[in-house]
Amino acid sequence: MPEEKEKTPRIHFIRNIIKADLEAGKNKSKVVTRFPPEPNGFLHIGHAKSICLNFGMSIEFQGQCYLRFDDTNPEKESQEYMNAIQEDVKWLGFQWVELTKASDYFQKLYEYAIDLIKCGKAYIDSLTADEIREYRGTLTEPGKNSPYRNRSVEENLMLFEEMKAGKHEDGTLVLRAKLDMSSSNINMRDPVIYRVRHIEHHSTGDEWKIYPMYDFTHCISDALENITHSLCTLEFEDHRPLYDWFLDQLDVPTHPQQIEFSRLNLQYTVISKRKLLSLVEEGHVDGWDDPRMPTIAGLRRRGFTPKSIRDFCEEIGISKENSIIDMLLLENAVRNDLNEFADRAFAIIDPLKLIITNYEEGKTEKVMAKNHPQNPERGERELTFERELFIERDDFLEDAPKKFFRFSIGREVRLKYGYYVTCTSVVKDADGKILEVHCEYDPESKGGTTADGRKVKGTVHWLPASDHKKAEFRLYDRLFKDANPAKADQFESSLNPDSFILKKECLIEPMLAKAEAGSKFQFERLGYFCADSKDHGSENAVYNRVVALRDSWAKQS
Repeated sequence: MPEEKEKTPRIHFIRNIIKADLEAGKNKSKVVTRFPPEPNGFLHIGHAKSICLNFGMSIEFQGQCYLRFDDTNPEKESQEYMNAIQEDVKWLGFQWVELTKASDYFQKLYEYAIDLIKCGKAYIDSLTADEIREYRGTLTEPGKNSPYRNRSVEENLMLFEEMKAGKHEDGTLVLRAKLDMSSSNINMRDPVIYRVRHIEHHSTGDEWKIYPMYDFTHCISDALENITHSLCTLEFEDHRPLYDWFLDQLDVPTHPQQIEFSRLNLQYTVISKRKLLSLVEEGHVDGWDDPRMPTIAGLRRRGFTPKSIRDFCEEIGISKENSIIDMLLLENAVRNDLNEFADRAFAIIDPLKLIITNYEEGKTEKVMAKNHPQNPERGERELTFERELFIERDDFLEDAPKKFFRFSIGREVRLKYGYYVTCTSVVKDADGKILEVHCEYDPESKGGTTADGRKVKGTVHWLPASDHKKAEFRLYDRLFKDANPAKADQFESSLNPDSFILKKECLIEPMLAKAEAGSKFQFERLGYFCADSKDHGSENAVYNRVVALRDSWAKQS
């Protein structure tokens, strides 16, 4: 793959904030960021935006970026997801300065919770979850204090220790911060910061019977890691006062700056772990790495490149304005990247035999095909030209309209890298299906030039009948037929029935069968294809369509 050309980074408000902080000497003129996913599913294209931002800022300003797992909810988390996340981040081209987990700080978080209790800023509540919701009030009505809010420090410490020791059942007691139940910001109305959970943790085993909540864990973890700029999506903007409140109350090493940006919403798909999980569990897709999924694993298996995703994230930019990004931008990003380095090859989805009746039987000759017309240094390859060939069935129409420039009776076309041929007749079966197309060739037109200088409008690719391999093509398209499927109550109802079409008995050049899994090519006139990372092999060639050569959805909308 050729070296990437350096691009001038797009200016955005976060870059400007960091630059101004460095110029002012804040944070000892050092930038430390983090990417903190919860390991409860595979990362998706929305996470890629955050990855590129957090790691990108640390690289641009010669800083550091942590990969930290927010593993405070063991019911939904697993080591499998942690492994997948690490693989995705590395594949995108980034390396963390240190791999950490929120669970690394469980003891320290517990001690900070004790500090809040001792200074009268946290209490044990015996209300049920439903009662807590009722007492919290609404967006337009203030909440009311819990009857347990004024427990003594001694009683709170005793109960918290009992919770830690596993003496209370799930849902019976919680630890809440003591703020303001009449606050206009509902997040500041005595939020729960610890709950009882008798469940084994994938990293700490059964050591803990209580687990901290995200709002309490995240800001302290940032502070312990000396994060300077805590970059998160806009849904956490209303949580920022709570983020700052915890850090102001506690004796933490640093006070990071939380900055919010808009999350990535993409047309024709869903960017929600919960909905993606339902697609997997209900069998609508074949796992998290199904090539139709917007997961990084799915995009990788389909044939997207790390650079195409990074370029896409740079192109859409960083702002505070929520919007839905056109899928075409992502598809164009991979087209542009693959166009630069993907070698060209001939392949046929639906073969139709072509017989050149005036070409000598048994004769073969070699023609040279360019691997990449725009990059001569990529070299050439040999193709076998002979009397019997295969063409794409779609390249022949018996009753062709005026603007159809491919095979039709009486029409002359060019066989790419071969000769000019003129269709003379067809052979059909009893049902009228065309079995063979017969034509005659001009022996003086090899390579597409003739003595009389005549030109033809149609050029068709082909494969020799004696020198090809069979393959399975998996034609992937957008997962949903609606541009905004997340709006639907039952989003599964807007699934695109043509998002996956399996084509067997396709034909490819022999060298494509030997290509390594993950290899990418432009199948001329068909699109960009990738050898499947799981199923492709020399005895069973399997190619995924990454993207068509041009947007086929524009004319549908």
